[in-house]
Amino acid sequence: MTDESGGKLRTLLQAYAERKAKPEPALRVSHDEGERKRRACGDMLRTVVRPVLATFQVELRNAGHEAATRDQTGREDAYPSVALSFTPQGALASALIFRYDPRHGIAVQRDVKPSPRRGRVVTAGGDRGGTSRVDAVSAAWVETKTLNFIEAVLKAN
Repeated sequence: MTDESGGKLRTLLQAYAERKAKPEPALRVSHDEGERKRRACGDMLRTVVRPVLATFQVELRNAGHEAATRDQTGREDAYPSVALSFTPQGALASALIFRYDPRHGIAVQRDVKPSPRRGRVVTAGGDRGGTSRVDAVSAAWVETKTLNFIEAVLKAN
């Protein structure tokens, strides 16, 4: 090792040691704050999103399709979510999921599966239908996302 490289290495190591010797700044979001946000999102999903999805579920069933909702807002071991599963007559089940995303608020994911009778290959996966801050979620926003999802499923089948 040359003297120049050795000197540069010692400078880097000294700067690292000095940086590590300083006390680390407190995290921006404490665990309690993260837990509070997760619970607030769970409440929003349970009180705003789930009733809208339940209404759509009833309408879809009345039209002769299979539909179900799933509520995962009470679980302590996972991020809260609420989902609508929709199966048109003679097709595969598609899902619309409203889920808490700690970085973005509420994320909407949809997984539209076309009917195998239409000659398309069914692939796994889904697409993000957008995100919204937890405090900006409204019944109208949920209705729009749900109608877009149902339209996509019906077009695919």
